[in-house]
Amino acid sequence: MNFQTQVPTAAILGPALLIFALFALARRRGNVPGWRGGPLVLRALTAIYAAGVVSVTSFPLWIYGGGYRNEAPWTSQIQPIPLLTADISMIPNVVMFVPLGFLLPLLSHRLTSRRTVAVCALASLGIELAQLLQYIALAHGRAVDINDLIANTLGGLLGYAALRTAQRTAAARDVLNKLSPSPSTV
Repeated sequence: MNFQTQVPTAAILGPALLIFALFALARRRGNVPGWRGGPLVLRALTAIYAAGVVSVTSFPLWIYGGGYRNEAPWTSQIQPIPLLTADISMIPNVVMFVPLGFLLPLLSHRLTSRRTVAVCALASLGIELAQLLQYIALAHGRAVDINDLIANTLGGLLGYAALRTAQRTAAARDVLNKLSPSPSTV
C-alpha cells in the first residue's frame, strides 16, 4: 500500500502550547514562586521560542509508505565531517540559537557560560538525533549535519555574550532582572 501524509505543525505544537498554558495558569493560580509577572512572561516567551525551533527543525512532518518510502540508507543522511560543506547556509542555524543562549541564564541563574553552551550543544544534538530518527522511522529526509551542531552551539554562545553585554547597562539589567525568576524560585 502506497501512501504519504503530512502531519500539520499546529496538530502537534498547538496542543503542546495549550498544555504549557494550562500548566502555567495552574502554577500562577497556585502562587508558585517564579510563575507571576515577569518570570511568567519569560517562561511564555521561552515556550513560544521552543515551539518555533521545533516547527522549523521538525516540520512539516511527512510520513511515507510503500513505494513512496525513501529507500536510501539512513547513514547517507549524516554529514560527520566538520566544516566540509560549511557555507553561508550556517548563518540561520547560528541565529536560531542566539535566543536560547540569551534565555537560559535568565531562566536559571546557575548557568555559567560553559553550562549554557553545553545545554545549547545538547539541545542541538537532540534536534539532529530527532531528525535522524524521523528519517529512519518515517522516511522523512532531513540531513544530520555536524555543521548544524557547531552553528547552533556558536549561536548559543553569542546569545550568552549578548545577555552579558546587555546586563552591563543599568536600564537593561533592571528589565532583565524583572523578567528573571529569583534564584530561590528556579
